[in-house]
Amino acid sequence: MQIPGGRRVDRYGARPVAFAALTVIAAGSSLALVAPEPGLAVAVRALTGLGTGAGFVAGSDYVRASGGGPVAQGVYGGSAMAGGGFALAVVPALEGPLGWRAAFVSSAAVALLALVFLLACPRTPRAVLHAGEASVRELLADRRLYRLSAAHMASLGLNAVVANWTVTLLVRGGGFSLRTAGLVSALTLVGGVVGRPLGGWLSRGRPERAREVIAVSLAAGAGGTALLIPAEPLALVLFAATVVGVGAGLAFAPVFAAAAALRPDGPGAAVGLVNMAGNLVIVAATPLLGLAFGLPGDGRLGFALAAAAWAAALLVLPRPSELGAREVTNQSERESRKPSTQ
Repeated sequence: MQIPGGRRVDRYGARPVAFAALTVIAAGSSLALVAPEPGLAVAVRALTGLGTGAGFVAGSDYVRASGGGPVAQGVYGGSAMAGGGFALAVVPALEGPLGWRAAFVSSAAVALLALVFLLACPRTPRAVLHAGEASVRELLADRRLYRLSAAHMASLGLNAVVANWTVTLLVRGGGFSLRTAGLVSALTLVGGVVGRPLGGWLSRGRPERAREVIAVSLAAGAGGTALLIPAEPLALVLFAATVVGVGAGLAFAPVFAAAAALRPDGPGAAVGLVNMAGNLVIVAATPLLGLAFGLPGDGRLGFALAAAAWAAALLVLPRPSELGAREVTNQSERESRKPSTQ
C-alpha cells in the first residue's frame, strides 16, 4: 500500500487518507481479539497492514503539505519509531493481565487515540492538493530514487530487523531477563525519536550536508549492530542499542525530503516507493536473521551479517544532486553574481 497510498494522498490529500488508514488499523486490531486463531490473526494483520502502509505515507505528506521542514519531518518520523519502541517495552509487561491479546489491545488503543487527534487537525491546504500523479512505471524508472531507497532500506529496514531479534539475542546469548532485554531492545527504535529530528536539524537548509548525515547514519547502524554481537555486559548493549537507534534515525528526514522534492508530480507516491523498499527488507530479512538462532552462536552470525549489510549501503550513498545540493549551490552562485545595491 505504500505507492498506492501515496498516489491517493497526492490526489485527495493526506488527512482523509490518514483517517481511513487509522480506522482500518483500529478495526483490524479489534477483530483479532475475537479468538486466538492463527488464521484469524493472519487475516486481520494483513488488513492492518493496508492501514499502516497508507497511513505512514499520509502522515509524512501531511507534514510536507503543511509547510513543515526537515526538522518537522524528523519529529514525525521519530514519533513512528516511538510507537515501535513503545510496543517492545509495553507489550511484554501487558502479557500478564491480557495474555495473547496484549499486542492487539494496545494497537487498537493507539489507533483510536490517533483518530481523536486527527479530527482536530486542519485539512491539507488546497494549494497542494491534486498534484499531477506520477505513474508507477515512471516512479520505478526514476533511478534517482534508487540510492535514496538503498539508504532507507538500511536505516529503516535493518534497524527494524535488528530490533526484532535483539531481545532473543540478549536472552539466549547474554542471559538477560525478558523484561531487561525488552527495555534494551526498545532503545534500538526509541533512539529514532532523537535521531530523526536531529537528522532533519543537521540537514535543514544545507542539502550539501545531507549526504554526510546519511553516511554517519549508516556507519552508526553498522557499528552499533556489531557492538550488540557479544550480548554482554549490560553497559555495552545499552550503548550499542542507543547508537543503533539514534544513528539509524539520522537518515530519515534528508531521504524523505529528497524523494518528495525529486518528484513534484507525485511526492506522496515517491515517498511511498522509498518507504516500500525499507519495508521489503523488514519482511524478507526478519525471518532470515531468525534462522541464525538455529546455528551455533545464538544468532550472532545473523547480527554480523546485518552489520555488514548496513556497512555495504555506504557504497551506494545518494549523489549530492539527488539530495538537492547542486541546485542550492547554483542558486548561491547566481545570487553572488548579482550586483550589490549597497
